[in-house]
Amino acid sequence: MQNDIIFGIRAVIEAIRSGKQVDKIWLKRGLRSELYHELMDLVKLHELTVQQVPDMSFRKFPNKNHQGVLAFMAPIEFQDMEAVIPALFEAGKVPFLLVLDKINDVGNFGAIIRSAECAGVDAVIIPAKGSARVSSDTVKTSAGAIHHVPVCKVKSLQSAIEYIRMSGITLCAVTEKAEKLYHQQDYKQPLALLMGAEDRGIAKEFLEMADLTVKIPLNGKIDSLNVSAATAVVLFEAVKQRTLD
Repeated sequence: MQNDIIFGIRAVIEAIRSGKQVDKIWLKRGLRSELYHELMDLVKLHELTVQQVPDMSFRKFPNKNHQGVLAFMAPIEFQDMEAVIPALFEAGKVPFLLVLDKINDVGNFGAIIRSAECAGVDAVIIPAKGSARVSSDTVKTSAGAIHHVPVCKVKSLQSAIEYIRMSGITLCAVTEKAEKLYHQQDYKQPLALLMGAEDRGIAKEFLEMADLTVKIPLNGKIDSLNVSAATAVVLFEAVKQRTLD
């Protein structure tokens, strides 16, 4: 929706300076100007995600004076994972995290957030690049749950996973490559569930970092669940165990 977008290089610069939550920025390839360098300085300072896109990408906004620059705004304030996790331990909680490896479909992402909020997940961690954009569509598909569960957008998912594990949180990857069935695993410890995109699964390097791997048994002719359904299945097995404990 266009009310989630700021058009024009000066308007984007002012949005960043005013502290608005910028999800990502589109720049027309080849764009260069004095303001361009000012914008890029701010992008580097705030570690914002930028995509260089062809001119045709802007044709869907024919009535907007975009000047080859637009910013997609986030309807939420992203949280700092390295502040969230210590706060959970300090509050005496047993952390319950969800890590998403490039879930890029907005419908799936919103449904996952809704399940995560209902399951009492303490935070959802997503990479800055390759994830579905957090927009008004996400708010709708999550039934507003996106406003009630902290979302941490990280520059490097590998570094985030390393931090999670060093914090004493068990990383459990849900993958069809696992031997152990999901309901055979104990989820009562500090836990981070790792889910991958439907088309590629969890990246090999992240699977190798996992402390545990589990799978969901399938008896039908289709060889995989929708990722949002799979996430809900494992989340609520963890909820059942933690509730009964």
